[in-house]
Amino acid sequence: MSDIYQHFRKEERPFIEQVLSWQDDVSMKYQRKLTDFLNPREQMILHAIMGNDADLVYGMEGGGEQSERKRAIIAPDYEVVETDDFKLTLLEATYPVKFITLEHRDVLGAFMSLGIRREKLGDLVVQDGKIQITTAEEISDYIKMNLTGIKRSTVQFEEKPMAERLESEETWLTKETTVSSLRLDVMVKEIYGMSRKKASLFIESGQVKVNFRTVEDTAFSLEAGDLISLRGKGRSRLDDVLGQTKKEKYKVTTAKLN
Repeated sequence: MSDIYQHFRKEERPFIEQVLSWQDDVSMKYQRKLTDFLNPREQMILHAIMGNDADLVYGMEGGGEQSERKRAIIAPDYEVVETDDFKLTLLEATYPVKFITLEHRDVLGAFMSLGIRREKLGDLVVQDGKIQITTAEEISDYIKMNLTGIKRSTVQFEEKPMAERLESEETWLTKETTVSSLRLDVMVKEIYGMSRKKASLFIESGQVKVNFRTVEDTAFSLEAGDLISLRGKGRSRLDDVLGQTKKEKYKVTTAKLN
């Protein structure tokens, strides 16, 4: 199993070790493991590692088909994993859209200011005067009691059935293109339509994240599945690397959140 590391980045090693430790625990104690919410890259790593294990089963759930962030369960292979086992709670609050504009980052900032770790929160939707967030069941009461205001608006979170979950109205626009390399500065230039110099400045000033982690290295090499965010310009993904052209350029599929 040690060669699993060579398929992933050095900075991902702690998470890989975490997954291997969960596997060992479940195998030795015959007790299932319920994780916090995992981002898409972490889900991919878990999937890659668990695919080699015939003695354990695993599942992931985030509340809806399009969920980006999901909790995972690893269990002995004779167990059946049900949706309720993921212990998800959907919370909803309303705000007066006529008088206040709330954005995703305002709401997420309010959660963070309560000392809630991002890993305890699933997908967040802010639209049409409603805020919905999927949370770990164990912190839902804490949120209802303590998160009573965002910006200048008073809010009251209530539990809702998962069937009432809003799907985000945001859409991903996909594009097939060719790039000279998979370097971060090249991909930011291509996806966000700017000069490479400007892309480099954004990266070096800490305004670009890859898989939710700030990356200040312009030469950082991207891989299929990586999620990119550029402060003030939105999120994007490198969906697929389709091979190289005769001129040694990379054919890629990218997606940008509209």
